[in-house]
Amino acid sequence: MLLRFGYVAIALDVPQGSPNKTVTVKVLEKITDPSGRLHRLRRILRENLETTLRVLRYNAKNKIHLYRFTSKTVPLATHPLTAGWNYIEEYRPQWEELGDYIRQNDLRVSAHPDHFTLLNSPQPEVLAASLQDLEYHARLFDAMKLPLGPQLVLHIGGLYKDKTAAMDRFVQQYTRLPAALGQRLMLENDDKSYHAADVLALCRKTGCPMILDVHHHACLPCDIPLTKLWPDIVATWQGKRPKIHISSPKSAKDFRSHADFVNAADLTEFLAVAKDCGQDVDIMVEAKQKDLALFRLVEDLARLPGITRVEPAALEL
Repeated sequence: MLLRFGYVAIALDVPQGSPNKTVTVKVLEKITDPSGRLHRLRRILRENLETTLRVLRYNAKNKIHLYRFTSKTVPLATHPLTAGWNYIEEYRPQWEELGDYIRQNDLRVSAHPDHFTLLNSPQPEVLAASLQDLEYHARLFDAMKLPLGPQLVLHIGGLYKDKTAAMDRFVQQYTRLPAALGQRLMLENDDKSYHAADVLALCRKTGCPMILDVHHHACLPCDIPLTKLWPDIVATWQGKRPKIHISSPKSAKDFRSHADFVNAADLTEFLAVAKDCGQDVDIMVEAKQKDLALFRLVEDLARLPGITRVEPAALEL
């Protein structure tokens, strides 16, 4: 059973390895000349694209097969100040270069729209903004010419004082999405509102694959044991390699926040269950120390009985 590991957005072991440079609305508004605003936006995007390619090269060199793009690649992409800016066509060669590199090196990439992307919101303006954000993310994968597949991680959203109605509304809104956009989504359990069983039920209704966030599952458990839950989650991937998220709590007092590194013990229960299932798994490390946390976790796990390190960011179980 192969376990592959990845990290989120910023490569700390790469000089200038942050591809999420941006500009605030306040600063951009101070640039009154439209051409000046556009020049600022173009400069930032160009730098982010160059950094992203540099990070992908680092990943390939170190055999890191998983990577999550920052949502800030395009500065203020969905803000009215940038309306009319065709950041796809202007940088078409750079987007396609990223896509070519991803395919040539067999990298699995994803993105995670922000927490304000609420597909089950009853408020039309919130829903409209959420759809705009999802379309922005999908547009980037289209620009890179990456095939349709589960690439955008999404939470279910708010409870709105009626969980059943909110879940039904999610399904309704999902069915109205363009088919291509729907095929890019995967759903994740959260730490406050929708536990793993809730999300699994919605994945069965929508056909979306499910991300199991192990830390969120500790924060908000459900009644179904992991031994039963995991095979059912694997089934939502319909033969594709499932992916999970792992992080450790920052502290006992601040349990929901992510720590700098991941404690290997926080993953061992899942690994025991996964081993019985026998399905290869991709594991996204959500830790403040990014790639450094990934390598430390892999090293720590490789010391455990029955686990062998086969690549810098992969283990055999």
